[in-house]
Amino acid sequence: MAGGHDPPATAASGARALATLGGVSLGPAYRRLWTASALSNLADGIFQVALPLLALRLTDSPGLVAGVALAGRLPWLLFVLQAGALADRLDRRRTMINVDLARAAVLGALAAAIVLGHEQLWLLYVVAFTLGVFETLFDTAAQSIMPAIVERDALSRANGRLYAAELTMNQFVGPPLGGLLAAAAMAAGFATSAACYLGAAGAMAVMAMPSRTPRARHARRPMRAEIAEGLRYLYHHRLLRRFAAMVGLMNFISFAVFAVLPVYAVEPGRLGLSEAEYGLLITSAAFGSLIGSLAAGRLEARFGRRPLLVLAACSAPLYGAVAVANVPFIVVTLFVVGATGVVWNVITVSLRQRIVPDRLLGRLNAAYRLLAWGTMPIGALFGGVLAEVVGLQSTFLVCSALGFVLVPLGLGITEAAIAAAEAEAETGPGAEIAAPAQG
Repeated sequence: MAGGHDPPATAASGARALATLGGVSLGPAYRRLWTASALSNLADGIFQVALPLLALRLTDSPGLVAGVALAGRLPWLLFVLQAGALADRLDRRRTMINVDLARAAVLGALAAAIVLGHEQLWLLYVVAFTLGVFETLFDTAAQSIMPAIVERDALSRANGRLYAAELTMNQFVGPPLGGLLAAAAMAAGFATSAACYLGAAGAMAVMAMPSRTPRARHARRPMRAEIAEGLRYLYHHRLLRRFAAMVGLMNFISFAVFAVLPVYAVEPGRLGLSEAEYGLLITSAAFGSLIGSLAAGRLEARFGRRPLLVLAACSAPLYGAVAVANVPFIVVTLFVVGATGVVWNVITVSLRQRIVPDRLLGRLNAAYRLLAWGTMPIGALFGGVLAEVVGLQSTFLVCSALGFVLVPLGLGITEAAIAAAEAEAETGPGAEIAAPAQG
């Protein structure tokens, strides 16, 4: 696959169908991106379930299991700003190819270690952290490449189709497959992930970038100055700053819950699920995510963006159901959270792609994700420590209480502020915000 051949016919056919959904083709470059994203996220979904399950075979401590999630998300605190600068410096397509090849190598090596009987908890931490670094590079480049592939007025539809692929593979197909593979042969799960990353690299390798949107070249400055430029842009943009803070709290809550959920759900935990059943449980959000991603454009056109964003903010307290409800009710809860969360993502990501200049998009996305995703490892640490101190059910209830903070923040979003940000982008954002400091 990496040698330049076409992606598998089934993946290409799925890409073509989703890329033309709605009657207008999003183009061959988008189909390649869709295929690569589907395969990469299938790999993610498999190993993100297999990794904590492997940790459970090595320890029954909630804190140590949560440490795997912490290690995987720590790069979003430590490395994301550098990833943004590199996304604006380097060829984004080439970056995505190289990262997928590197991820395949890391997971292939882990599979070999398991076969040889050398798996240890510290090795899982190293693998999780390394893959987290690669994820910052890949995701920042992938999110920043979209405006060069599709037209501005098609961004919401294109992002919705892409999220449909990402979330279906990451949360619906990958996790149960990861659980089944882990139950059968743990090494097979990581080897399958490695093969998917190789396929994704092949899809990107044959993707031709459209020539209609050449990237402007600017004199390279020290990375610190380039990073500061992206941070200043976000700091001065009130709407994007609010969105970043809100999604940061959403992710803090989510990762506090999911970092310890395996201990709570998998036998001998309270829910008494098998490893394969646990993989199925956490895919319940994928049903809602798939529906939300495909319907986001229509919902946005019918109801406007503000009501949908407020609804997503008001869904965070639902995590408390994990502590008190039975499995069917938890499934419904995760479905609702998944649906509202992906609609939030489609709306806010498309907005950033519309209003941020291309030369700054990688750094702005990175600065945004420092707030939005940097809270993930903190949330995982919080969940692990709190579960050790007060227990698992109390941890879920505390997370639910934190979710109520998002309600007034969501109500403060206005449609007028969103429209004003788009209008300002069309006339050109203030140069004094984006320009590097003089002297």
